[in-house]
Formats: sequence, C-alpha cells, structure tokens
Amino acid sequence: MPMDNFDSPFLYNRPKIDTESLKKAIVSKLIFSIGRSPQEASQRDWLNATLSAVRDFVTEGWITTARQARAEDTRRVYYLSMEFLIGRSLSNAMIAEGLYETVQTALAELDVDLETIIEKEVDPGLGNGGLGRLAACFMDSIATLNLPGMGYGIRYEYGMFRQKIENGQQVECPDAWLEKGAPWEFMRPSKKYKVAFGGHIYFEDKKCIWSPQDCVTALAYDQMIPGYENNSAATLRLWAAHGGESFDLADFNRGDHLGAVEERSSKKNLSRVLYPDDSTWNGRELRLRQEYFLVAASLQDIIRRHKRTHKTIEDLADKVAIHLNDTHPTLAIPELMRILVDEEGLEWENAWDMTRRIFSYTCHTLMSEALETWPVEMMANILPRHLQIIFDINDHFLEYVRTYITTDNDFISRVSLIEEGYQRKVRMGWLSVVGSHKVNGVAAIHSDLMVSSTFADFARIYPERFTNVTNGITPRRWLAVANPKLAALFDQYIGHQWRTDLSQIKQLSQFASESAFKRAIADIKFENKVKLANYVKKTLDIDLDPRALFDVQVKRIHEYKRQILNVLHIIARYQAMLENPEKEWQPRVFILAGKAASAYYAAKQTIHLINDVANIINNDERLKGRLKLVFIPNYSVSLAQLIIPAADISEQISLAGTEASGTSNMKFALNGALTLGTLDGANVEILDNVGEEHIFIFGNTVEQVNALRQKGYNPAEYYQQDEQLNRVIGALVAGKFSPEDPMRYTNLTQNLQYHDYYQSLADFRSYVDAQAKVDEKYKNRDKWIDSTIQNIINMGFFSSDRTIMEYADNIWKVKPLSTNK
Repeated sequence: MPMDNFDSPFLYNRPKIDTESLKKAIVSKLIFSIGRSPQEASQRDWLNATLSAVRDFVTEGWITTARQARAEDTRRVYYLSMEFLIGRSLSNAMIAEGLYETVQTALAELDVDLETIIEKEVDPGLGNGGLGRLAACFMDSIATLNLPGMGYGIRYEYGMFRQKIENGQQVECPDAWLEKGAPWEFMRPSKKYKVAFGGHIYFEDKKCIWSPQDCVTALAYDQMIPGYENNSAATLRLWAAHGGESFDLADFNRGDHLGAVEERSSKKNLSRVLYPDDSTWNGRELRLRQEYFLVAASLQDIIRRHKRTHKTIEDLADKVAIHLNDTHPTLAIPELMRILVDEEGLEWENAWDMTRRIFSYTCHTLMSEALETWPVEMMANILPRHLQIIFDINDHFLEYVRTYITTDNDFISRVSLIEEGYQRKVRMGWLSVVGSHKVNGVAAIHSDLMVSSTFADFARIYPERFTNVTNGITPRRWLAVANPKLAALFDQYIGHQWRTDLSQIKQLSQFASESAFKRAIADIKFENKVKLANYVKKTLDIDLDPRALFDVQVKRIHEYKRQILNVLHIIARYQAMLENPEKEWQPRVFILAGKAASAYYAAKQTIHLINDVANIINNDERLKGRLKLVFIPNYSVSLAQLIIPAADISEQISLAGTEASGTSNMKFALNGALTLGTLDGANVEILDNVGEEHIFIFGNTVEQVNALRQKGYNPAEYYQQDEQLNRVIGALVAGKFSPEDPMRYTNLTQNLQYHDYYQSLADFRSYVDAQAKVDEKYKNRDKWIDSTIQNIINMGFFSSDRTIMEYADNIWKVKPLSTNK
C-alpha cells in the first residue's frame, strides 16, 4: 500500500529543552536516583542517569497515549511474541524525542562524552534473531503511527547466551543483561497474575473443572517504545516469573535453608532463559511452560483491561485483536476458549466464534518440520484442560471438513490438529490456522508458497483466510540511529519527512547523478567501513583494509541459510589466488557473524570451520592482505548497527523456498549494500524494486529446487563434475584447514557429498560466477556507487510503517488514535 494512502502521523512540536535544564535533570537523576555524586560517578552511572532523564520525557507521551486509548474506547491490538529484540534504548529515544544534540551538549558541559556512555548500554537479552527484531520494528511503528496497541513478551533474566569463540569454537556464556540494571523499565507490582500448571480435569454435569497441581505468579514490567516526534509511546509488557509466597518458613527455621526456597527458585526458571535447550524432555517441558506462561498472563491482563471499561465480555471480539507472532503463542487460542467457556460461562459455539474473530497469525516458515508440535503426553501432564479443548476444537473442525469439504480420510488425517503415530503430537501451526480469521505470510513468494505447499490443504478449506503482508524495517533505528551521517545527508537533500514516510527517499533520485551527492554517499560508506575496521582491530586484533570490498553475511547460523556455501566460495577463492598470484585480484574482506543454537551440532561445526579457514587465510602472507575472513562473536542489534552500514555486499543466500522473508536484506540495501542472493523471501521484491542491474541473483529457483528433489538430488554429481568444487571438498577432507585434527570435518564433508539437503553444491557454480561479477562491478567505482544509490532510493516500500498499516487496515481493523497535543 502506498504511503500516501494514509495520513502521516502528527509531528509533535515539543518546546525545545534548553541545555541548562537538561544538565540539571541529568545531575538530579545521578544524585537522587543513582546515588552518586558527579565526582564519583562512573561512565555507567552517567549512562543510567541520562537514560532516566530521557525516560521522563518519553513517559509524558506514554501516559497520554494510554489515557487516550481508554477515553476513545477504540479497538486495540495486542501483539504476542516470545521475542522482542529491541536493542539499546537511549539513542533511539533521544532521536524520537528530538533530544540528541541537546543531550550531547549537556553531557559535554559535564565533561561526559555521549558516544562513550552509549557504548556502555547493554543490549536487552529479549530475542535471538529476525523474529524478535521484526517484533521490535513493529512496536516502533505502532508507536510512531499512534495505533492503539501493546506488545506482550517475557522478561528473560538471561538472554539466549553470550557467544565467545575459544579455539575457533562457539562457547555459550550466560547473558546476564539485567545485572547492570534496567533503568528504562517500570516494574508493575499491581499487575500480578496466577498461571496454573498440571493437575487433572473432571466434570460436574457438563462443566469441565481444571484442578491444577501448582501455579506461578507472573509479574509485569513495562518498557516504553517511543513514537517518533509525536508525543506518543507504546507499551511492551514483559512478564517475569515470581515465586510469590512460595517460601517455607518452617523449613528455613529447621535449618533447611535451601529447601525453604527451592520451590520459589524452580518457579522463577520460567523466565530465566530465552529458548532453553529443548533437546531433552525436561528442556521441552520448560519451553512449553514458558509459552503458556506468556499467553496465560497476557490474556488475563487483556481481559482485565476490557472488563475495566466494558460491562460485558460479549463484545470482546469488537474491541480486541490479538496477533500471534509465529506459533510460540498459539496456546493463547485454547486459553481464551478456557476463559470464555469455563470462567465466563459462554456457550462453546459462541466462544469459538469470538476466538476466531479475535486471533490472527503470522507464519514465519515454509518448512513444515520447523512448525512446532507438542507431544500429547507432555501437554496432558502440563496443560490437561487445554489438551481437552484442543481435542474439542479438532472434533468441531473435522466435522466441518467432512460436511463441507471432503470425506477423504487421507485429507482429514493431513489437516487434523493431532498428528497420529508412535508419539501423538499437537500441531501448533495447524491450530493457529484453524483458530485465526487471518493467516499471513511475510513476503510475496513466501505467501504464495505457503498456500501452495505448507498450508495447501487449509487454503482449500479457508481460501479467504490467507493473505500476504511483506515485512519491513523501521527507518528510525536502521538509518537515523545506525547510520546518522547518511540520515543527515537525506535531511540535507529532502528534509526530515522520510523518517515517518520512507517512500519519500524516492525524491533522492533527482540527485542520483550529481557528483557531490555520489561523493557524499561514497565517503559515508568509507567512514562506516573504517569504523568497523577499527572495532575488529580493537576486539579481534585483525587488520582490515577499508578500501577492500566488505562482503557480509550476518544472521543466525543455520543450514538453510547456507553459511557453508559462503565458506566453500572463500576456500575456492583462496586456492585460486594461490594458483594465480599475479592476477589483479579484487581485495575482499569476508565478514560473518551469528549464533548457533547450543544443541545444533552442524551449525556449531560451521562456526568452527569459518574460524579455522580464517586462521589459515589471515596468516598466509602470500595473499598480501588481499583476502581476509573474520567471524565477529556475539552478534547483537548493536553490532548490526555497526556492521550493516559498512557492508558493500549483503549475502542473502538461503536455498530458494526456505527463507520466509528476511529483514537484514532490507537493512543492508537501505544502507547502500548490494544484495547477492537467491530468489528467496523478500529478495524477490527487492529485485523488483531496485532492478536487476543493481542486484546479483544466482542459484536455482523454487521450481528447480523441487524438481531436483523429485528426481533424486545427487550432490556427488556436482562434486565430481566441477573441478574447482572438487578441490575445495578435497581440501576439507584432507584436513588442510585443521592440520592438528585432519578428521574434524569428516561428518560435514560427508553430509555435503552424500546428502546436502539444502543443495549448496547444486548452487555452488552459479554462486561463484555471481561472485566474479561482483568483483568486476566493484572495480568500476562509478557504476558501483550508482548501484549503491539505486538500492537506497528504491527501498521506500520496505518500511515497517507500511507493513503495520497493512496489518491495521486489513487484519486487525484498528485506527490511529486522535493526535496527541
């Protein structure tokens, strides 16, 4: 939907805060909130004092927004997600409130450097990758567009983990992000809810009674998400597991001090760690409990809020929209049914009609194996009433299918919410589709494939239910914060309006051929590369030449994202450079970053291989510094803000048909990197927007991938027929990159040679050829800068503001609040 189809948010003109007042506010916070004098204060003390002072400015608009939503009694959306990768708060908030320069000046007069204290801020450990970062962008857009909406998540005490690299291998360390304090949040002691688990169910007449075995208390913490210059802020409410009254004084007095707090400590585990290792039964149980903990607390809060302003629950579907970000919050569907039927006394049919009108669901995968399932046995032990409700929903749904669609038993078995077999499982993706009124994919190709493959049977049953909403990113975080000099250049040429209407950057096309504009774009890119090179030197002691081409792949390490294909090309390039030392090779720096799940052996092997290859290449003097490989540990939002603006090439090389959308591809292109990618996810739409001259597309299409699979893909054929690929695999088999342990990558190479499910070998030749085209184009600096500019100015479509307005108009049916003044 074009951005000019809706009114731009009102730009709130707050009276300018003078430097002297801000200095006094920061010093006051330092003394009375932090408890430090200016003479004693550390850099972190100054950071927390500044955060607290800026928080006060956001709070005013936040309270006003909440009051408006209540007064206008408008329909609200509640966004449920297991992840919100929000990143650092201070920079984003200062830009949103128009305070950046004033804070910088005030701190300078107090002999404090703003940029230094910004680096002290810890990234909240509330997410892992694209799913969580997308949710954070959406919250930013909800706030900026002044939509009545809230996010709900979990306040993890520890993030997924802090990644270290030791002897080339990933080592997981606790990410204790809360140890440094969280001055941006508000604890809400009055917002506590009981969340029950286990026990058994029984019937009194027709009424089902759940008698739980134990319960935990969910305690709310609120994060403010400021809107951009509109005196508005959205709420992100995060739940922490609280032990409540579970302290046994009698045990303590008898000397059993550990036993007295054992139950309390166990209950707090629910919000202890983001994504506990689910390779064991106990780990899976904890994950299931976490997911129910999120939805049970959130739904109680939503219904309490509704009842506060409405006399009846009957109009809940008219006032409430709940969105499921992936399948993690799917238990919200049976939980709402439980509340409506068991607690509110609604008839089952009425409750089911309301539930389906309230929920909508975003599917983030095409791989059916990635859609969550839960063993029936496990759910019976932990959530017996919900399992009963899911069986009831399934009976109701299958009766509809038999009556109106087909009596074919194979079809009915395929769409059943219960997967039969040795271990019966609940299909959470299926439940999400059946229990929602809208199901959306996140890129055009993804949504098409979703209805033709993953959910093809359901598209036959509910064709009107499926739609597409292509993902987007917030230009505030990913330009104004991440690339301030590029943002300032935009301001200089076209004004500030692009910050709330990214389509405005198309106006830059009138300057695209001007030498001064092109030179400015090139200079900013170079400065960003110098900044990244300095960081790598400081943290890894590796020298990078910013004049080299920076080729970047940063994302979660996963086989389908094919970091291994990247490594195969790097080895091939290394071998070719040694064989042809006199050739004028384009200097390259390959940069990779990302975490592998702690139990994901193949992904961790890939990280080890990257570091082993880097160790050989970076210490080979024959290359004369023309080839470098760097793996940057502990990838985060803050690191992304450093790496993405410095990239020349953005590697988006997943196997066609496996990446739902991607959003890093949008961030890179908006910051002037050219995409090297397959026709997968949003790459397809980026190609449509920037034009084939300004992107490097390679590899098999979805149709070719499927055809290869159907005829029986044999990776050995590619390995044997391609001499260069043969040499690369041969070097790995021979242990050339792990001489101290030649057999280290035996499993990896055998998998590539005989299985290669994600077809890296099939795409190798096309990938290497595309990389050669990258080299040739980069040598022509004028043409390269032209393509850089075309990528930037044609990214207006990929704003999360546009995405959120499509959700609001077409799925949630919510309207912006009236202007805050």
